Order: sequence, then C-alpha cells, then structure tokens
Amino acid sequence: MTPQRRAIVAEIMRTQGHISPTALAHRVQAEMPGVNASTIYRTLSLLEEVGVLAHAHLEGGAEYHRAEDPAHVHLACSNCGAEDDVSIEAAEKLAAVIVSRHDFEPDLTHFAISGTCGECRRASTNQARATAIR
Repeated sequence: MTPQRRAIVAEIMRTQGHISPTALAHRVQAEMPGVNASTIYRTLSLLEEVGVLAHAHLEGGAEYHRAEDPAHVHLACSNCGAEDDVSIEAAEKLAAVIVSRHDFEPDLTHFAISGTCGECRRASTNQARATAIR
C-alpha cells in the first residue's frame, strides 16, 4: 500500500459518518499535498469493492460511509442542504408500499430522499405569515 493510500484510508477511518470525495481530498491534501483526485477515487472504489465502504448519491454528489455502519436512508433538504438519516427499519413501510404497488424492490440506502427540513418549512411558513399580515 502506497503512502498516499495509507493517508486516504487513515482519513476515512478518522471520519465519523459520511464524507464526500472532495472533502476527503481536501483533508488528505492538507497533510500530503501530492495526492491527486484520481488516487482518491481509485482508493474509494477499491474500498467499496472489498466491502469496507458503501456510498449513496446525495444532492451534493456521492458520499461514502463505512459499510459496517447501520443501514439507513438519507434525507436531504433541497433548500438549505441539511442532511439527516432515518433507520432502514423506519423506512420499511415506504419500501413495502413501493413493492406492493409497483412490483419493484427499492434500494433506499443508495439515494437520498429530497425534501424540505423542518427548519426551512418553519421559516417559509413564518415568511408567508409575515407577508400576509402586510
């Protein structure tokens, strides 16, 4: 294993939760400026192939997390970019509806469900009320 790959793997293991390839590149290059993006992507791909990492497509692009982390569904606010997770158990009803109505078994862990977070909804409601009062 090259020193560059060691630095990439070390940063991934230090990271809690998700990390984007871009964020990973910034962190690794801060310590080892010679690491290029292609090395980062090849290492991420290899780690996913051997089952160490998994990825999901969020609104900002692919993000990686340890495969050992519990399965979860990603929620992404289209307004502010906030991200949250829902346990796969909590999302089983949605999956069951999709299976029963469309005869299609979804992989809810691979993509994010886009929507609006509570904070943005409340801000929008407050703004609408303020506009109505004027």
